[in-house]
Amino acid sequence: MRIIAGERRGKVLLSPEGTDVRPTTNMVKESVFNILQFGIEGRRFLDLFAGSGQMGLEALSRGAREAVFVDSSRDSIRVIEKNIAAAGFKDRAKVVGADFAGYLRAGRETFDIAFIDPPYRDGLMERALELAAMRMAPGGVILCEHGSREELPESTAGGFVKRKVYRYGKTAVTAYRAGEREDKDGDT
Repeated sequence: MRIIAGERRGKVLLSPEGTDVRPTTNMVKESVFNILQFGIEGRRFLDLFAGSGQMGLEALSRGAREAVFVDSSRDSIRVIEKNIAAAGFKDRAKVVGADFAGYLRAGRETFDIAFIDPPYRDGLMERALELAAMRMAPGGVILCEHGSREELPESTAGGFVKRKVYRYGKTAVTAYRAGEREDKDGDT
């Protein structure tokens, strides 16, 4: 597993041992950052269910101002901290060892981009999506990695609307963006 582009391109990353963490494949990672294109520079990135931290590190390598890595596993937190140090991003990274729901409910931070990748089929995605939507800055983007057979909601309570689903074999990425409000006359 490596950082695939940007200032730390080629940097090898560690991954937690065992089967609890399912790293995002390079193909899906490249796709996620193609979806974002040039919308990363100077942005705050949330890597929820961070695992190894590879998505947040990729965002930092591509110019994100800051990345926040949230995971409840102590093993994952140790690996994320090692990867951040090895990549030289300590000054732009924040690691939070906490349950995603507790972190999102208690925090006051907002994010421009959120990447959500909970364990598949554990029923966590919709809850994480709703809570993350409440923490997004205006114009924010939420990207959700999930099993390709799993259908995500069309919109969130936080006003985010499903824009597109990208499928890669057994994996899919659903992109949400803030919905446009209509005025009284129906114009946007």
